Amino acid sequence: MYVCGLVIPVPEDKMEAYRAWADNGARFFKEYGCLEIVESWEDFVPDGRQTDFRRAVAAREGEKIVFAWQVWPNKEMFAAAEEQMHKDPRMDSAGEPPFDAKRLILGCFQPIVAVGRRQHHGEPI
Repeated sequence: MYVCGLVIPVPEDKMEAYRAWADNGARFFKEYGCLEIVESWEDFVPDGRQTDFRRAVAAREGEKIVFAWQVWPNKEMFAAAEEQMHKDPRMDSAGEPPFDAKRLILGCFQPIVAVGRRQHHGEPI
């Protein structure tokens, strides 16, 4: 399993536009082998003493935090899919994201503990 995570500041009034944009993207990622995609809209994001989600993405007044992750079978499949997706002409026609993409945080992770998650396609955690 390989996990790609994102933290995204999205204008509160663009939730439906974001949902449509994310749904379209999720179908695209699934075509390329992504096993699971979760897009989560802020419900409880407290301010921290030193840092927090809001400060991490320089969220502005009226923006909500989206926390999203994608589960891929492994790092190699993710890397191959990324390369192929960027060559796919549909990437150019996906439209502008309804948020400031320059403030998005992206990171990929190799899980070291996964309790309660079933293995996908026999891949080890």
